[in-house]
Amino acid sequence: VQLQASGGGLVQAGGSLRLSCAASGRTFSNYAMAWFRQAPGKERDFVGRISHTGGVTRYADSVKGRFIISRDNAKTTVYLQMNSLNAEDTGVYYCAADQAGRTTMVASSSLSSYAYWGQGTLVTVSS
Repeated sequence: VQLQASGGGLVQAGGSLRLSCAASGRTFSNYAMAWFRQAPGKERDFVGRISHTGGVTRYADSVKGRFIISRDNAKTTVYLQMNSLNAEDTGVYYCAADQAGRTTMVASSSLSSYAYWGQGTLVTVSS
């Protein structure tokens, strides 16, 4: 599956931004989707994940209550709504796909659980 992330940009602290990740190539509804982010000089970290049906979501503690992942299987797109942004949210955001049913909840935050990755979109939060 090919993934194309978009929607990044410069935003002031406290603001909001919505990222999109368009998928193509395979049956989108067969894949759980996730967002990761990588701050400058740091490792790529898990942000959140949504099940293939959209019925189950999981978030990193650092974004819980501020970020919302959703998906539209008809549009083969996953979204990341980011609210109350702060400087620590700055980084390159990547979407990733994992075949449904393959990964346990514990492993769902691990980079190695995802076979497909988008190219990343840069989010910069100014304080």
